[in-house]
Amino acid sequence: MLRTGALAGLTVLELGSTVAGPFCGRLLADFGARVIKIEDPGGDVIRSFGESHEGVSLYAASILRNKSVVSVDLRTPAGRDVVRHLAAKVDILIENFRPGTLEKWGLGYDALAAANPGLILVRISGFGQDGPYSGRPGYGIISEAMSGLRSITGDPDRPPARIAMPMTDYLTGLYAAFGAMVALAERGASGRGQVVDAALSESAFSLMESFVPAYDKLGTIPQRLGPRMAGAAPNNLYTTADGEHIHIAAWGQPLFKRLCAAMGTPALADDPRFQDLRIRAGNADALDAIIGAWTGARDLKTVESILEQADVPASKIYTIADIFEDPHFRAREALVQVSEPDLGAVTLAAPVPKLSRTPGAVAHAGRAPGTDTERVLAEFGDYSPQQIAKLLEDGVVHAAARRPDPA
Repeated sequence: MLRTGALAGLTVLELGSTVAGPFCGRLLADFGARVIKIEDPGGDVIRSFGESHEGVSLYAASILRNKSVVSVDLRTPAGRDVVRHLAAKVDILIENFRPGTLEKWGLGYDALAAANPGLILVRISGFGQDGPYSGRPGYGIISEAMSGLRSITGDPDRPPARIAMPMTDYLTGLYAAFGAMVALAERGASGRGQVVDAALSESAFSLMESFVPAYDKLGTIPQRLGPRMAGAAPNNLYTTADGEHIHIAAWGQPLFKRLCAAMGTPALADDPRFQDLRIRAGNADALDAIIGAWTGARDLKTVESILEQADVPASKIYTIADIFEDPHFRAREALVQVSEPDLGAVTLAAPVPKLSRTPGAVAHAGRAPGTDTERVLAEFGDYSPQQIAKLLEDGVVHAAARRPDPA
């Protein structure tokens, strides 16, 4: 298959598992890079996450999309030799093992760069490649607890809430992909690769940016505010007469005046308790009670219509079903459909962001373990049929039945 896209011509070897590493690889694959996913013969653990359709992982269908899937047993010396051979020919290698694992296998950066000086090694871990916590096991949810994010997430009268998806894993994968592109740009000048060290804990902590100088200078420790935003009012979730919820964000002065007019209470904007942003934030309880009484007397559709006409930022709380039906998501082509032998037609989230000349694309969904093993070893690795047969016979690599339209 001829690859197009902004990153066409780049080759990536992905050793990562679960979310952060595979998401990093998925981002690059969406924009045209050839991504070869090295997977344990039993399959990436991500294949056991979430729901499945007739035994096929739907999570893997998305996060492993656009990749060539190769099954290699890295616990064997011969399997590590296969990775070493492929790593000598790629631009980027992504891994998210515990720090020191690649070195233990003889696949550390110095060893790989000796054969491939331009190699960019993207290393994703819980706490980074050095420091006193580097050897600890780490997941995104642990990093969210350690970063301070959990301390500000949830309602003030309840324990810290969990963010309901692996946000930090995705964020770290995004930072890792960005780091790879920065290193790639620098390689254009120096001709040399380097290590990109992306830690889950630091990615999560980066979202605490605004609180760092405030604590340093003022000793301020932010608290949980539920759906509110600190220092900005009104910015909250309100209940409607039919039991639905709508989030209204109208803290700027022009927006607040429009909201007051839309509620039929324009004089509220001149109330001394609400006359500017800082004063409003200090009287958020009183303001929320007024707005909540207004929304509580009307059904969701009425509230949405009034606020839309008044040009006030607001949204109901969408479910995934709402997104599938929403005309804006459709118009923006945020959902794409591909056809796969194991799944039939399946809908996936479209690549983000949109590029005007070289947009991302979804060529195919994630494939079964070992689907591309023989083809990649032959075409990219230059292994002979006899060598591939020997690797298969010895259990070093595994192959699945061939599927149409290989990547």
